[in-house]
This record gives sequence, C-alpha cells and structure tokens, in this order.
Amino acid sequence: MKLSKPAASCCSSLLTGRLTLDEATHLAVPFRALGEPVRLQMLSLIAAQPNREVCACELAQPLGLSQPTVSHHLKIMYEAGLLERERRGTWIYYRILPEKLVMLRESLS
Repeated sequence: MKLSKPAASCCSSLLTGRLTLDEATHLAVPFRALGEPVRLQMLSLIAAQPNREVCACELAQPLGLSQPTVSHHLKIMYEAGLLERERRGTWIYYRILPEKLVMLRESLS
C-alpha cells in the first residue's frame, strides 16, 4: 500500500478575527443565558411585542410555567445584560437591549 503525499493546506488561516480570552469570557455570559430553550422562547415573546417589553406576569401562561420560574429566567437574562427592567408599582416590565443582541450577532460574523 502506497501512502500519498501530505495534502497542501487548503484553508486560509483561522487566526484573523479571533476573540481574545477576555472578549470570549465576556461574551460567554449572555450566550450561556441563551443556552436554555425557555429563555430563547421568552426573548422571542418579548421581541414580538409592539413595544418590545412585557410584564413578568404576562409570560407565565403562554410558557406554561409558574411565576417564580419565569422570574428566575428573567433574572438570569437581566444579569447577563440581555434585558433591562423597570418597576411600575408592584409589576416589573422587561425590555430587550437591542444593542446587546447586535453585539452577540457581530461577534459571530
């Protein structure tokens, strides 16, 4: 059996456009938060609203989750910097931070 010559490099270098370790560490937080399917559903529901905001109480029924579970997931997305929140009386409203989503998209392009 005759061995063929090693193939020449067919790909361009992957070293351009690399994230630094600090950048990757920073970006991992929101990507980790989005790693849970229900959080992606929540983000989708919020984005679909005309003013891109919802009261936390509005998400329990369409997702079939308890209010504490919804609040837990919203808190994780808020702490990851994907959402901002505003208290209005006893209710908390959540809004998507579009600039954060743009940053995530651009980090992958």
